[in-house]
Amino acid sequence: MAIDAICLQAVVEELRPQLTGLRVDKIQQPARDQVVLLFRGKRLLLCAGAGAPRLQLTELPRDNPAEPPMFCMLLRKHLSGARVAAIAQPPLERLVKIEFDASDELGRAGRRTLVLEAMGRRSNLILLDGEGRILDSLRRVDADLSAARQVLPGLFYQPPASTGRLPFLEETEEGFAARFAAAAAEKTLDGFLLDSYFGLSPLMARELGFRAAGDTDTRVFQMSGPGPLWRALEDFSNRVRENRFTPVCLFREGKPLDFSCVPVGQYGGGAESVTYPSFSALLDAFYEARERQERARQRGADLLRAAATARDRLRRKLALQEKEYAETQNRDHLRMQGDLITANLYRMERGQSRLECENYYEAGALVSIPLDPLLTPQQNAAKYYKRYTKAKTAEKYLRQQMDLARRDLHYLESVLAEIGRAETEADYLDIRAELREGGFLKKQGKGKKDKTRPAAPWEFRTSSGLRVLVGRNNRQNDQLTLKDADRRDLWLHTQKIHGSHVILRCAGQAPSEEDVAEAAMLAAWFSQARESGNVPVDVTEVRNVKKPAGSRPGMVVYTAYRTVNVTPEAAAVERLRAK
Repeated sequence: MAIDAICLQAVVEELRPQLTGLRVDKIQQPARDQVVLLFRGKRLLLCAGAGAPRLQLTELPRDNPAEPPMFCMLLRKHLSGARVAAIAQPPLERLVKIEFDASDELGRAGRRTLVLEAMGRRSNLILLDGEGRILDSLRRVDADLSAARQVLPGLFYQPPASTGRLPFLEETEEGFAARFAAAAAEKTLDGFLLDSYFGLSPLMARELGFRAAGDTDTRVFQMSGPGPLWRALEDFSNRVRENRFTPVCLFREGKPLDFSCVPVGQYGGGAESVTYPSFSALLDAFYEARERQERARQRGADLLRAAATARDRLRRKLALQEKEYAETQNRDHLRMQGDLITANLYRMERGQSRLECENYYEAGALVSIPLDPLLTPQQNAAKYYKRYTKAKTAEKYLRQQMDLARRDLHYLESVLAEIGRAETEADYLDIRAELREGGFLKKQGKGKKDKTRPAAPWEFRTSSGLRVLVGRNNRQNDQLTLKDADRRDLWLHTQKIHGSHVILRCAGQAPSEEDVAEAAMLAAWFSQARESGNVPVDVTEVRNVKKPAGSRPGMVVYTAYRTVNVTPEAAAVERLRAK
């Protein structure tokens, strides 16, 4: 869900005492719609993405592009070294203004304002000068996009137009009763609230209806009067006026469902409610998985497309090869026809289009053999023998080609799984380089080199303190397993399922079954079976893992293994993550 005005108010109230007076040390733009302001010991995220607009303090690491975008450079020019003077939100608006005391190039004091409009697909981040003129914005809006309101450099900033509905904080009991009496009888309570008042989110409107009637589907005509709904609205309004907020996140089947600034009871036992120490911690937890998927979609889109295109091409090629191979298995009848033509040469004349003869291979049954009338009988026999030899040779060649195609198909499936697990800019650069080396992407021009160093393997610690290293991609899997790991370490991988190589560093001692189970759980988590239960994971010593000659990156064979079954859990992965 997108953040609503009340949750945004709760976040602003939380951030104001923490940020006011702090100096901006660094400015980053890790993604197209995200800006991070770094203060001493604090990182403020401002996100203007259509699906997750918000501001918060964040603990999640975000990788920055090698070249900062133009908007980031503009912010650095005007806000580097500036101090936060004020953080304000117009009542019930999804809009926040952060004012800075800044200096220009000549050292003259001035004021800059950074405006976050957290309004779904119309979200934006706008920098204003001391007079309220727009210096620039994350998304420029010209007259073609909006005739009513343009967001362009040089124009005075105008806030978004009001909806015209009454802010719910301004309602009185008498006014509410009049509106309730005039409402359509079939209207649901949450529908009535959303149509009548400004500032309420759909979640909160449903919650107020639930608190008033015990059900989210109750309609106006089912209520004996406006009293219960008014009391629910009044209680919520008092909470908002007094800034009495509670950061609550709702989970269903372990996945984030929704979040709120007050306790939510409408889901009953259908969702688990978790209270967080701060709204920033709540938003980090809620959006982490979604942001990872979005980064994968944006940064890995071309890699995904290239790998998927190559995989689909291989599938079509393999299907044709299998069809041709099946045809070569019927080649014996070609040799038989050549033999029968040779045995009946004395009966044949040039120009015949068909030979009718006795098939001595099948107890004298009659057979009809097509002939080329332009060839002699001997040439027709030679033609059938040649086709037989060609089919015999093709069988061996096609078997080799199908083996190569299946190998490459298996490899590309593993690359697609890698892209799904990739998290950082370095991960995508490593995968891109891997696809280039494999010939699935065009190589860069001369002199061009990736500026980002390869990422280190993911590192975890078992409950007893043993290190667990997890490869991020196929090339790193090879490095980790075949070069970095000790021969006595344990190697783990999901059985017949694409996933990362996992190394349990034994440090010269025998690991406990709990250590092995935790490492196996990590192997299952970093595989295509992440969402499954009872995942089989093979375990063996590194000494038993070999790489076949000529095989693709990440492809190995292993012996003397045992299999453990585990169920991957996100909470357990975070608990084991090395700090």
